[in-house]
Amino acid sequence: MAPEATATAAARVMARLAVLGGISEEAGRLTRPVLSEAMRRANAVVVDWMRAAGMAVRQDNIGNLLGRYPAARPAARTLLLGSHLDTVRDAGRFDGPLGVLIGLAAVEVLAGQGTHLPFAVEVLAFADEEGLRYHSAYLGSKVVAGRFDPSDLDLVDADGITLAAAIRAAGGDPGALPGDRRAGDDLLGYCEVHIEQGPVLEARDLPVGVVSAIAGQSRVEVTFAGQAGHAGTVPMAGRQDALCAAAAFILAVEARARQQAGLVATVGQVAVQPGASNVIPGQVVLSLDVRHAEDARRRAACRLLAAQAARIGRARGVTPTWRVLQESPAVACAPALSGVLADAVAARGYPPLYLPSGAGHDAVVMAGITPVAVLFVRCRGGLSHQPAESASPDDVAVALAVLLAFLQLLAGQETAAP
Repeated sequence: MAPEATATAAARVMARLAVLGGISEEAGRLTRPVLSEAMRRANAVVVDWMRAAGMAVRQDNIGNLLGRYPAARPAARTLLLGSHLDTVRDAGRFDGPLGVLIGLAAVEVLAGQGTHLPFAVEVLAFADEEGLRYHSAYLGSKVVAGRFDPSDLDLVDADGITLAAAIRAAGGDPGALPGDRRAGDDLLGYCEVHIEQGPVLEARDLPVGVVSAIAGQSRVEVTFAGQAGHAGTVPMAGRQDALCAAAAFILAVEARARQQAGLVATVGQVAVQPGASNVIPGQVVLSLDVRHAEDARRRAACRLLAAQAARIGRARGVTPTWRVLQESPAVACAPALSGVLADAVAARGYPPLYLPSGAGHDAVVMAGITPVAVLFVRCRGGLSHQPAESASPDDVAVALAVLLAFLQLLAGQETAAP
């Protein structure tokens, strides 16, 4: 594909990112949770783009979009491309939608050339990767991979709406989710294009990189239950201040992560009750996110932090509760598929840099049914999960060119296969 044509296609991707970036549940900032009205509108827009590209499109019961571009011959295998359309609160435009739209752009190029590959291409737009609404990430890809836990239907959002009720309200059938599983027998693999969400590519002055592995993650809800009381009458020595206990724990989390190479740990949410200026905090509920590329080290860190919470509780007369919400194991990207992706990077004139991902991706779940590969795209300042998140049109053009080269290399392998 000529460079000017790739630049034109990349400009269309950027314009579409702006369109999706304007579809939000909150005025003035981008917030698009699973099964929301904003997600319904975003899906409708992407469906139109997919159909215009000549894809057969369907939506499953959790709200995933699946657009299929047929192969040159029947009974061919299928390559999956994609990412997610949901966002965190006050998000940037690129995390998730970039992968969907670059996959769609690649199909548009093929369709514009009248080209059908020796395998079908399916572009997946997953409905929930971030876990914003129900605090259980990967709901979309878990349905596709057949790893959805039926007990998650009882999850409740901040408005008291269960996941099952939200599915029904969006026109889906909670009981039909098992039937939305994608069998892996005919799959060639899954490739996801994603902004790096970190500073490595920018520091190396490279537009793209190949992911070697995705770090494992533990999400925990930690509660400190103390005793509320009057801020003016309870002596300091007799207090059971839940917020002070939580503060000590938060600093312990930071200290632990700084002591161990490769470990990152974050407290991103703190809810204080009763939340009055003249009342001693009686209860604090906080979130804990722990990640490491080695599962044994991540689990060991969680055990140490749970023990630290218990020690803090005993010292301050409060009761800690530790509730694991989700654990995702570390996932190694498939060497063969990633090698083809690295060859595609080299074919476009760039050194193929392998790097790990500290962020989670739908590829984590999809690895359960097919080989996975992930292409990182340089992002400005390494920033993500905030409005300043950005990738340049030139780097998006490089990513698209690499993806097209990847498809051609795979096509050559499929054609040569007996």
